[in-house]
Amino acid sequence: MYQKGNDMKTILHKADTRGHANFGWLNSFHTFSFGQYHNPERVHFGTLRVLNDDTVAPGMGFGKHPHDNMEIVSIPLSGDLHHNDSTGRDKIIRQGDVQIMSAGSGIAHSEMNANKDKEVKFLQIWVFPKEKNIEPRYDQQSFKHEDRLNRILTVVAPDDEQAIWINQDAWFSLSDLTKDTSIDYTIHKEGNGVYVFVLKGKVTVNEQILETRDGLGVYETEKLTIKADSDAEILLIDIPMQIQGV
Repeated sequence: MYQKGNDMKTILHKADTRGHANFGWLNSFHTFSFGQYHNPERVHFGTLRVLNDDTVAPGMGFGKHPHDNMEIVSIPLSGDLHHNDSTGRDKIIRQGDVQIMSAGSGIAHSEMNANKDKEVKFLQIWVFPKEKNIEPRYDQQSFKHEDRLNRILTVVAPDDEQAIWINQDAWFSLSDLTKDTSIDYTIHKEGNGVYVFVLKGKVTVNEQILETRDGLGVYETEKLTIKADSDAEILLIDIPMQIQGV
């Protein structure tokens, strides 16, 4: 659902309108077209191509498979995810960690639930790259919860040594807000939009009410105001609205 007010434009994706696939070992919700879910009106938001909300059963996961020319960000929400790839990386990523893989000219990886006794829940996010066929690379970093309490913490960026690097003019930020807190977010670059994804709770973004797992794309504006109507956790994905060379 597209909306326009003044010059700002928005697109609203309610949680219950997402694509869904349940394979037993994997329960996945797709904000954008993915796998067997295809909606021609929901293929991407700017350079944001995939936003999957995945739950993987104990001891299960994605076997080794290839990617190329995509920036792939994984954000565990609970549990532990075991990552292995063809660059030789063999890592565990946990709640509080953020991982990025620049697939570049080609990489193969697997993602498995590292635990035999509990589920792992994580977001898998794909962004079209700025430059194609770069050398594949991997990075991950741990971030403290207190650093995002009632403030915006940038965790992925092309220009911030405190964040992990991405091959795109894109910025990912997390914020945990206590009820009635209000914060402003300024979009980083002209021509970018921001996708607001509510991990938990209820917020109002420029008069639009969002609840758990709702998403709102905002563009053709410089800033937005986010008010927490309850304790809430949000993810902000600030990306170019124009896709180059794809």
